[in-house]
Amino acid sequence: MTTIELRNVSRWYGNVVAVNDVTMSIEPGVTGLLGPNGAGKSTIMHMIAGFLPPSRGELTIGPGSSWRNPAVYRQVGLVPERDSVYAFLTGEQFVVSTAKLHELPDPAAAAARAIALLDMAEAANRKIATYSKGMRQRIKVAAALVHDPEVLLLDEPFNGMDPRQRLHMMDLLDKLGSEGRTILFSSHILEEVERLSGTIQVVVAGRLAASGDFRAIRRLMTSRPHVFTVRSSDDRLLASILIGGTTAGRSAVTAVELTRAGLQVRTSDYGAFCRDIAVLARDHGIRLREVLPADESLESVFAYLVAN
Repeated sequence: MTTIELRNVSRWYGNVVAVNDVTMSIEPGVTGLLGPNGAGKSTIMHMIAGFLPPSRGELTIGPGSSWRNPAVYRQVGLVPERDSVYAFLTGEQFVVSTAKLHELPDPAAAAARAIALLDMAEAANRKIATYSKGMRQRIKVAAALVHDPEVLLLDEPFNGMDPRQRLHMMDLLDKLGSEGRTILFSSHILEEVERLSGTIQVVVAGRLAASGDFRAIRRLMTSRPHVFTVRSSDDRLLASILIGGTTAGRSAVTAVELTRAGLQVRTSDYGAFCRDIAVLARDHGIRLREVLPADESLESVFAYLVAN
C-alpha cells in the first residue's frame, strides 16, 4: 500500500503561484481533490505524477520522490484531463502500446484485461477518432490501468460520460480503492466526490482550504450563510413578514434588504428557507415570481471554507 505525501509544496510559473504551501497526506483508498476550475488541481496531479517539480517543498510517493524518478511510473497510472491519445489508433492499439512502454511480458493480454475492466471490448477495434468523449475517457483509464499500478491519478475523469458510464466508472474506482490502491481523482462537482470518497482535499486558489472527512466538510459547506434574490407580487409585505414572522425563525433569516432587483434575503438554513417561503407566500396571498440563490457557485462555497 502506497501513501502520497506533500509537505509545504508550492509551484509557481514566473510571478504566478499555482500551488501555495500545500501539505496533505493521501492514503490508500479513494480521495477526492475538489476545487473550482483553475484552483491548482491539475498542477498538483502533475507534480505527484513526476511531470513537474515542486518549486518549494517535498513530495513523495511511498519512500521516494516522484520528480526525476522514472521508477515511479511502474507504480503510477495517470489519466490527464486533456486528451492524450492518437486518434488514428484503435482503442486496442493504444492500450497495447502503453503496455509495451511498460515492458509487460504479454502486452496483448494485459491490454485485453484492462479494456474489459472498462467495458470497452466491443469498441476496442474502432479508431479512437470515432469515440465519444466518454469513450475516450474510458480508454484512457484502461491505458492507465494496464500495468496494474498501486497509485491511480485521474484528472476530471467523468467529463463527457453519460450516466451509465459514470456509474460504471464510480463502481470500478470504489472497487479498486477497496483493494488497497491509492486513488486520487479531481473534480469541481461536489456530487461526484460525495458518491465516491469519504476523504477529500479541497483546494482554492492554490491553497488547501479543507482536508478530511467528506461529511464533516459538507456540513460546513451547507451550514454557511446563504443569500437569495426573491421577486414577488409584494416585496415590501414579504420583507416585513420575513423579518418579524415565525417562519423567519424557522428559516433562520438573518437579514432582508429591499433593492430594485427584489429582496436580498440572507439565511443560515438553505433547505428550510426554500420550503418555508413558499408556504409563507401562499398564506399571505403573495405570488412568488423568482427565488434564486445568489451565491451558490463553487467559488463562493470554497471562499467560505478558506475564511473559516
